[in-house]
Amino acid sequence: MESSASTQDALVRPWRTATIVASLVAAMELVLIAVLAIALFGQPLLDWAQGATDRTATPAAKKRAPAAVEQHVQPPTASAEPKLARTETSVLVLNGNGVAGAAASTGDLVRRKGYVIAAVGNAARSDYRRSVVMYRPGYAPEAARFARDLHTKLVSPLDGLRLKDLMGAHVAFVVGAG
Repeated sequence: MESSASTQDALVRPWRTATIVASLVAAMELVLIAVLAIALFGQPLLDWAQGATDRTATPAAKKRAPAAVEQHVQPPTASAEPKLARTETSVLVLNGNGVAGAAASTGDLVRRKGYVIAAVGNAARSDYRRSVVMYRPGYAPEAARFARDLHTKLVSPLDGLRLKDLMGAHVAFVVGAG
């Protein structure tokens, strides 16, 4: 009887060992897949979740946390005169409100005011609540004149844009929701 019991144990143990080894391999594969998924999709999912949170925030919460662009507004000096005429001032028009065609229609308005359009495109964000005029160093007077021409109150040095993003333009106009 002892020999039959030891024979049964010998037959069961390889299956038990194989099951444990297969389970460990599957667990390691699962961890590897999870790490790869987080590395590939983590930031886009985080951005999407942040956007969903911003859209569902109450109006009071939105008033308490204004956009970063609005916090750093520095009006240009009013006494300085623009060095460039309107026909020499180039403008980059960016859609910052997410409404299809907003930058293109604003670009037409900017052109009718006499400015040169450097390019029209989309801003990195589409949650600008208000339009903002940004300028490269040395062109604050041109930005102030442009803001007056387009009835825009927010004028700021480059905030969130780099010089190379301007594509040679002197002024960037981000079209906001209001």
